[in-house]
Amino acid sequence: MTEQLMNVINKHFVGHEDVTENVIICLLSGGHVLLEDVPGVGKTTLAKTLSKAVNLSFGRIQFTPDTLPSDILGVSIINMKNGEFEYKEGAIMHQLILADEINRTSPKTQSSLLEAMAEGFVTIDKTRYKLPEPFMVIATQNPIEFVGTYPLPEAQMDRFMMKLSIGYPKQENEIEMTKNFLSGQTIESIESVLTAEKIFEIKKEVEKVKVVDDCIKYANDIIALTREESRFVMGASSRAMLHLIRASQAKAYISGRDYVKPDDIKAVAINTLHHRLSLTYEAKIAKEDVDKVLKSIILKVKVPMV
Repeated sequence: MTEQLMNVINKHFVGHEDVTENVIICLLSGGHVLLEDVPGVGKTTLAKTLSKAVNLSFGRIQFTPDTLPSDILGVSIINMKNGEFEYKEGAIMHQLILADEINRTSPKTQSSLLEAMAEGFVTIDKTRYKLPEPFMVIATQNPIEFVGTYPLPEAQMDRFMMKLSIGYPKQENEIEMTKNFLSGQTIESIESVLTAEKIFEIKKEVEKVKVVDDCIKYANDIIALTREESRFVMGASSRAMLHLIRASQAKAYISGRDYVKPDDIKAVAINTLHHRLSLTYEAKIAKEDVDKVLKSIILKVKVPMV
């Protein structure tokens, strides 16, 4: 079933099979995704394609400098007939949310997503409202070097299970994409291959994928070394550890196994950890790279024989 889902997405989102797989891993793990890249490489297309392929209710929030938290979460307004306050839903009340150009809005508005992403609830005037399930945020952002952007705070970055970069497609893929465009192939024509109910079932199966103690320790050794690394301002959080294990379970499930191997952890480690880590000033001056440092850390960790 997951293979069929990947095939449908890759048919419309051409040439980025690895990105598609990681987004599906996050979907099956109950995680959120941050897509960071230059404009026009298909970040929004990927989110829309996924929503069609899994038949989930879709909401898009186009972030701008004047976007308010109430635009996202909703607001309580008084009913003039009975004199009582009623909740008017915001854009977040959907199963799959596209938070488009999230770093173009103010930190106050960015932080309005924290409770929703961590707990699946929003609080309006001391009343909590449960979000529809399954709930997933796919946020897009342009690199912070671009004009008019605000870096996401560390607390918000830690809510994302993965940060992915799409990059420019290969020439043959871009030609295929252009042909699809000229033939009139649109996202609206995408067939749904999964329902919300089926995703619930798969998520429960993912949670049952066995992780032996040696694999848990292997993941924790990687996390521990990020905290000891002098080139990082701070190490990965406990939430990062949980996300790393859950993502490796989904990776194993997609691979057709009911148990996690160290290779599964290694396969998802970079995308799960790199956005939670930042280099020290000295490391930046030395032109160090977060991914390269992470790879060196992973190579240092003893791989268990599982």
